[in-house]
Amino acid sequence: MEKLRNFLKRKDIVFSAKRYFIDAMGAMAQGLFCTLLVGTILDTIGKQFGIGFLTTAFLTIKQGDAVLQYTIGGLCSLMVGPGMAVAIGRALNCPPLVLFSLIPVGFAANSLGGAGGPFAVLFVAIFASELGKAVSKETKIDILVTPIVTILAGIGFAKLIAAPIGAAARPRRRQAPSAPAPRRSLPRRSGASARCR
Repeated sequence: MEKLRNFLKRKDIVFSAKRYFIDAMGAMAQGLFCTLLVGTILDTIGKQFGIGFLTTAFLTIKQGDAVLQYTIGGLCSLMVGPGMAVAIGRALNCPPLVLFSLIPVGFAANSLGGAGGPFAVLFVAIFASELGKAVSKETKIDILVTPIVTILAGIGFAKLIAAPIGAAARPRRRQAPSAPAPRRSLPRRSGASARCR
């Protein structure tokens, strides 16, 4: 047990609520701000003041028959997952190879998470960061092992938990209350049977 404690200390892996829910979430908020919120601000400024370079698509990506065009703000918003994941990794003191490997991990977690994407990114980035830190600089081929482990573990974990988190975060449609069923009146009985009740 002492060996494990020393290993975790050497790797700066600390299991604590403060580290994961205060430090990591605080950093996640900054990543969210620098991508989604700044992207929205740039789009709004471009539309309100008619600034062409902010409202015109500057990046076109072709995927098969689909053509995706992005404004500067739209591209910032698209990068929200990677931005949050890298911010979380930085808060957890990840070494560079782990930190950069969180870019595709964050994109996958946010995309697979749908409405719960940011929440999925939090859990997936923490998991991938700590696992990546554990293997970092443990082999002679660290330049391959660390990114591969971080990316495969992160995307695998995202595939496992992001969609359920997204489903839980999706707002439920409220059904209008149904009208009460009409009361059926029982036929009135007369005579002796009516008195026996």
